[in-house]
Amino acid sequence: MLKNKCNHHEILKVLGKSGHGNKVLIADGNYPIMTNAYDKSEKIYLGVSPDLPTVPDVLKSILTVINVERIEVMEPGEEEPEIFDEFRSITGIESLVGYERHDFYNLCQEEAITLVINTGETRTFSNILLTIGVSSQNV
Repeated sequence: MLKNKCNHHEILKVLGKSGHGNKVLIADGNYPIMTNAYDKSEKIYLGVSPDLPTVPDVLKSILTVINVERIEVMEPGEEEPEIFDEFRSITGIESLVGYERHDFYNLCQEEAITLVINTGETRTFSNILLTIGVSSQNV
């Protein structure tokens, strides 16, 4: 029996095959993952209803499996979305690298994107791109 907080077999399979420098996109329910994510990335649809699950729910689960060294987000160009503070709190990473919407879409076309997860998140600009870090060893 798995002890981590993520038990979705497809997510675990892709994360297991991903390595340092690969990226995971956790997208809100509005993000067009079929047209604005790398074609060969694994796409998983978790959004079953509005806000089920949310991006922070999925993020917390994913962080029980991988280390993250960099976070990239889509910025609205106006006021920073409140969810960015949640991202900082959940990950412990203060510096979020922001991109304008179309630049973020282009970034998500890169070959390094191995996993794209669609959620039921209804808050706009709630997309987060995680760069997988090296694993830490607890001996």
